[in-house]
Amino acid sequence: MAPHPPTPESTDSSQSDQDLLHDLRNGRVDALGKLYDRYSKLVYGLAFRVLGNSEEAEDITQEVFLALWRRDGYDPKRGSLNNFLMTMTRSRSIDKLRSRGAGLRALQRIQGTVRSEWTAPPLEQVSIQERSQRVREALAQLSDNERQVLEIAYYEGLSQSEIAKRLDTPLGTVKTRSRQALLKLRQTLQDYI
Repeated sequence: MAPHPPTPESTDSSQSDQDLLHDLRNGRVDALGKLYDRYSKLVYGLAFRVLGNSEEAEDITQEVFLALWRRDGYDPKRGSLNNFLMTMTRSRSIDKLRSRGAGLRALQRIQGTVRSEWTAPPLEQVSIQERSQRVREALAQLSDNERQVLEIAYYEGLSQSEIAKRLDTPLGTVKTRSRQALLKLRQTLQDYI
């Protein structure tokens, strides 16, 4: 049930949302089709803006209209059907984002476990050690201020604004130090990039 723009033939604008809902409650399935034609583009658009994924947005669109068909809590006294559908779409999309995040964290935990149990072959271990040593040497060539900005950014995940606040340093200075440090590292490590 992929969303499609309403066409004059498919959208019956002579019936109000309330009339269509009444028909739907009385078992007229074609009323759901008319509501779908009327609102699917809006529902899909909002879901896509939240999720950034067309397949998930299509799934949410189907879920929302399936819930409407199953009489999932719409009360006309509390507002328009449009607002109800937008609220339901937003809520379900955010739930999908949360579950996507939980799945990603679980995957990262599993990958961390697998990585910790995996041992590289001896030749690869030597190569990794050599590259690590080379990176440490390149970092040692940076000024203390440049290295500090990069370490905070990469090891603690702070943004440049957060680093500026923490170090009580102007944001422009933090940006300059970061840019200079990255350029120096690129130059020093160009054989490994």
